[in-house]
Amino acid sequence: IIAIDYGMKKNQLRCFSDINCGVTVVPANFPADKILKLKPHGVFLSNGPGDPAATGRYAIPIVKKLIEKKIPIFGICLGHQILSLALGAKTKKMSLGHRGANHPVKDLTTNKVEITSQNHGFEVDAKSIPKNVKVTHKSLFDGSIEGIEVKDKKLFSVQYHPEANPGPQDSKYLFSNFIKDIKKYAKKKRH
Repeated sequence: IIAIDYGMKKNQLRCFSDINCGVTVVPANFPADKILKLKPHGVFLSNGPGDPAATGRYAIPIVKKLIEKKIPIFGICLGHQILSLALGAKTKKMSLGHRGANHPVKDLTTNKVEITSQNHGFEVDAKSIPKNVKVTHKSLFDGSIEGIEVKDKKLFSVQYHPEANPGPQDSKYLFSNFIKDIKKYAKKKRH
């Protein structure tokens, strides 16, 4: 896995190591062609601080090139916002950000409620979601988008922090889901 570091938390790397993944961390402005030369089975977009549109100036072109190559991509927090922007959505500043633990989020694919840890002041604008992007998770506090996916391209992301530790562990399954996408991708490449 190639992890693009927008301000990554060490525990995100620990979550990958817990499921026996090799991870190479690259800086936020690492060119897409250099990422592709590393022959990743998947790309992880990390969390980070600040305005996603500002980071997006250099990050979005990189992520768009990776999307074109149909490499599985998983994003968390700022990574979720960057992926959303690369897919054509918009982000906006929230009047009140989400901070701390115990934020209820509904997984719209399973109808289960997850208790999450959050730390963000921007959100993906629901009105801007392209038709090929499916909203997978919503905040039960304010209805904001907490997760998206593009199934046929094996792209997904969440606004919250499934790696939070100490914190709720309800969403750790997302790391395993990413590995399943990677295995399907790697198998398809061999044939």
